[in-house]
Amino acid sequence: MPLKRVAAPAGWFPKRGEVCLFALDKQRPAVVISSNALNRHSLDVCVVPLSTVEHKAFSLRPKLRAGEGGLDRDSWIKCDQVTTIEKAQAVYPPLGALSQAALEKMELAIKLALDLR
Repeated sequence: MPLKRVAAPAGWFPKRGEVCLFALDKQRPAVVISSNALNRHSLDVCVVPLSTVEHKAFSLRPKLRAGEGGLDRDSWIKCDQVTTIEKAQAVYPPLGALSQAALEKMELAIKLALDLR
């Protein structure tokens, strides 16, 4: 069920590790991965989209269980699709934030997908 966009408080910005809906062709969830210093001052944020569809061929898509990050159903982090988006497209309020363990799994999968050491 899509959330309604409400006015964000002055100074609000999407924070690293938060799961936010982004208003695109429809509202889609993504995890914010850029640093808070960048997120505060930049027009864009770096995100990793989420999917409710499991692709067993992709080992670079860690699973998030329903409840993690405020998600209402199991989802997979599409670490092979890191992208940027205008932070003005973020729907306030965020759904939630990832646990440290989930954030670390995502970071490792992104490093593997981008061949970062």
